[in-house]
Amino acid sequence: MDDGTPPLPDAPDARLAQLTAVTIGHYEREAASYRDATWDHDVSQNRAALLSAMEGESPFNILDFGCGPGRDLAFFHALGHRVTGLDGSRAFVEMARANSGCEVLHQDFIALDLPTACFDGIFANASLFHVPRVVLPEVLARLHACLRPQGVLFCSNPRGDNQEGLNGDRYGAFYNLTSWREFVTAAGFVEVDHYYRPPGLPRHQQPWLATVWRRP
Repeated sequence: MDDGTPPLPDAPDARLAQLTAVTIGHYEREAASYRDATWDHDVSQNRAALLSAMEGESPFNILDFGCGPGRDLAFFHALGHRVTGLDGSRAFVEMARANSGCEVLHQDFIALDLPTACFDGIFANASLFHVPRVVLPEVLARLHACLRPQGVLFCSNPRGDNQEGLNGDRYGAFYNLTSWREFVTAAGFVEVDHYYRPPGLPRHQQPWLATVWRRP
């Protein structure tokens, strides 16, 4: 696929492959319990942040990046949008298809193969923090390329002081706002908004950083 963006590695090195395999393996084993624990989470603020930032007439083409068992796929689909899911876990892909009736792509985050300028919006809710720092620029470039001009990227990630590594059997990178901005702006996005979650709490009780970006 030649769209002018830096290619993702054809054969990620052993360390990257191990990190993603370990993380995906966790979700494979815990898919059912994860679905049951998160299905009723209130992410209405995040869904609204994506939808309110998108321009043009509905329905929109939306990519749910890291869709898990399909909770948000089902929500956006019920609103009439054309929604595609993507996840690295085969168990989640099968759940998401069954729960939403939508197309769901089975792809490792560090080995993406996405169409160019296809989506109006990307909903990356609690997913991009699993991308190792060394390949995050390439992954963000690939997401930039699959958005249409003026398309919107929504991200929500657990925040931290830029530490990364395995936490149990899941890899995570936990950025502060300044560092996250540097990565996403370097990929060509323009910031629309940011906020911390859950709403209405002191900052030290808001572990999630949500950001909204536009492809100009």
